[in-house]
Amino acid sequence: MNEFPKEMKIDIKIDDQEAAGKFSNFANVFHSAEEFILDFLFVNPAPPPGFGKLMSRVIMTPAHAKRLMLMIQDNVRNYEEHFGEIPVHQQPPELKNIQ
Repeated sequence: MNEFPKEMKIDIKIDDQEAAGKFSNFANVFHSAEEFILDFLFVNPAPPPGFGKLMSRVIMTPAHAKRLMLMIQDNVRNYEEHFGEIPVHQQPPELKNIQ
């Protein structure tokens, strides 16, 4: 069995446009037996309703999706220990037929 080294240095290159990031206020997650698809969208809350734009799509293996979930859980827990509980307000209405 191959084991990964405990520490690995990865040199990551990123251009200015990617480093600026993209804002998302809505996300969808889909899955099949082989992959998880995470869609990050911007949905305009101002009238007219229903305007949305796909900002980024990330496709990953189920194992990587689970590692991401655990990493996010750990980061949320650390954040709340430092800054206090993150309030979760009413969920936005379900948006159907986002294309």
